[in-house]
Amino acid sequence: MNEVLAFHIAITGRVQGVGFRPFVSRLAHEFALVGWVRNCSGQVEIWVEGSHHALAAFVAALIDRAPPLAQPECPSVCSVSPHGFSVFTIESSASGNSADTHIPPDYFVCDDCLAEMQNPTERRYRYPFINCTQCGPRYTLIDSLPYDRPNTAMASFELCPACLIEYSNPLDRRYHAQPLACSCCGPNLSFCRQGYPQVFGNELALANCLAGLSDGLIIAVKGVGGYHLLCDATNPEPVQRLRERKQRPHKPFAVLVPWRGEKGLALVNQLADLDASEAQQLCSPLRPIVLVKKRHPSMLSEGIAPDLNEVGLMLPYSPLHHLLADGYGMPLVATSANLSGEPVLTDNDDVEARLGHVADACLHHNRPIRRPADDSVFRRIAGKTRPIRIGRGLAPIERNLPFPLKQPLLAVGADLKNTVALGFRDRIVISPHIGDLGSLRSLQVFEQLITDFQKLYDVIPQALVCDAHPGYHTSHWAKRQGLPIVPIFHHHAHASGLAGEHELTEQLLVFTWDGTGYGEDGTMWGGEALLGSPGCWRRVGSIKPFFLPGGDKASREPWRCALSVCWEQGMTWLDCPQDASLLRQVWERRINSPMTTSIGRLFDAAAALIGVADKASYEGHAAMRLEALGVAGAEAIFLPLSQNAAGVFISNWQPLLPHLMDKTLSPSERSSIFHASLAAMLANQAEVIRSAYGVSRVGLSGGVFQNRLLTEQAQCALEKLGFDVYLHDAIPSGDGGLSFGQLIEASYKIC
Repeated sequence: MNEVLAFHIAITGRVQGVGFRPFVSRLAHEFALVGWVRNCSGQVEIWVEGSHHALAAFVAALIDRAPPLAQPECPSVCSVSPHGFSVFTIESSASGNSADTHIPPDYFVCDDCLAEMQNPTERRYRYPFINCTQCGPRYTLIDSLPYDRPNTAMASFELCPACLIEYSNPLDRRYHAQPLACSCCGPNLSFCRQGYPQVFGNELALANCLAGLSDGLIIAVKGVGGYHLLCDATNPEPVQRLRERKQRPHKPFAVLVPWRGEKGLALVNQLADLDASEAQQLCSPLRPIVLVKKRHPSMLSEGIAPDLNEVGLMLPYSPLHHLLADGYGMPLVATSANLSGEPVLTDNDDVEARLGHVADACLHHNRPIRRPADDSVFRRIAGKTRPIRIGRGLAPIERNLPFPLKQPLLAVGADLKNTVALGFRDRIVISPHIGDLGSLRSLQVFEQLITDFQKLYDVIPQALVCDAHPGYHTSHWAKRQGLPIVPIFHHHAHASGLAGEHELTEQLLVFTWDGTGYGEDGTMWGGEALLGSPGCWRRVGSIKPFFLPGGDKASREPWRCALSVCWEQGMTWLDCPQDASLLRQVWERRINSPMTTSIGRLFDAAAALIGVADKASYEGHAAMRLEALGVAGAEAIFLPLSQNAAGVFISNWQPLLPHLMDKTLSPSERSSIFHASLAAMLANQAEVIRSAYGVSRVGLSGGVFQNRLLTEQAQCALEKLGFDVYLHDAIPSGDGGLSFGQLIEASYKIC
């Protein structure tokens, strides 16, 4: 008779909300083991008894055969005395150390649930909230840990007898699935249109929504992490109405495409030319928005992404999105239901009150959304799809530090594209995209998310990390909290974010190119080359500075940037769309005309001089239109490089101006020359700095490097010169990744 042994096992990582306890229970039955499993705050505890051979096989299988959504870390295994259990059970959750918490993101509907939802013989046929242990919402419905139904937004939905049987059956794929429900006991839809009776019931509400879309209505639809505004993406009339009502004249809309064909991409391939990485990302469990090259001709309205050669597409990710997309059968605009720059709306009443002038009708449901999570956005750059915005399906993002922090820290990010990051022990957790902090609601969601993070992870920060800019909303908020403040310069955070993502601690040269950020000298930087490592950066490269007449207005009115660079060189811009005589006096006297070295504003100037964007209706508008015109392979213009008194290598953009205003060249030719010249300028700076300092590793960080045309040409030029080149892979290169970089920089400064 084999001797009975016992192990007490603790396993951390992403093991809650992913069906890990039911998996452990099934595994124990397979190996004829007895004992129990339970959640204990952020980890799973297992007590298991049986033969030595069975126990060894069980421990190996915990990692080798873990559920696909789980990310378990190496288990801690201790030999203990057997208690003589007769069966294996899932025990009630226990309290413990919440610092081990790993919050799962929201997941797409799995293939099993999707097939079941489409099967008329199943009781969840066409149920918009079907899920199991391997799919469904997580982050947006969790109130607290351990991850049990009473600690979620599903607490008020009591399981019906049929669902309870599934929930209690260890052999069922819904065993202990916390969001479990059906049409008898779970959330349901309702349809509301002003002047009409409210419609209740899933099928009636869906039918009314689909009929409204066919009639050209704009409908606010509640999803997993918030509402979308939906309308027919092939009909120019509702698309234009949506632009007018939302006061969004040019910013591109995302498009939801029905899943068609064996791999889901049959209709997508009619709309866009995909490469393999884009196709893979579209179909991945993240189900993000992916920016892809438009096909011509296309069934999509030209108003979807005006003057751009890319469009943002996504496939359905929730059961409700599948029902809507399949039922309509054509692409749908699916843009965030919010006011410009704010977080996506999540509350039924808020949507009707705040977007009643935008949406003709609303498709609501009664499952609460605890916190917003906008859709993630990816773009292919240099052969990989890279995140532009982190959100639903991806965040919270967790990263490990190579050393433990002395104290918990909270980094509050930037004012635009805000995210926050919580650092504790040897971990960093990055929030989903919040938005631009220029409105009351944005600040409210910002504060709510910080409170939620502290509660969920049971971590109270001992210091706050913020941008060094004294005028940022985040900096003002941090100073009001009464905690020690660690100010971090904007571009140091960008550089440290790249170094931290790739775990680089040796000397690195990072080009940090973006719009503007507060520099060490109190001016607005944006075209810098920083040498060093986290906690120790030195500015060694930049561009010739210029002055922005009107300050922040220059980012919304690129013609101001164009005038500035011309005036700086004593040139006249004959095609200026405004009378600038008074502005010239303001600029000459340096009144509200801050000095900058911003590549982002140089892009704005180039767009205006070429004639593609005098005004910008959204951030990056001018630069995106400029990129859409350009092609690779143009001959670069040499931009002189000199060294100033501080030893910083300065590139002069002046030789570009005559070419940007040369009307004998097409706008496409001028844009192509501009991109090629900046890429060559960057490579020239890198080569000179290598000669001076011996650096061989180069990184590219900052929002400008979300421009594929520039980034790929710069990377190619650097690699030809023998540099090792690093780009962001998992963290956005723009301000959405700034909170992560702030924590990396601060951790080295105070460790």
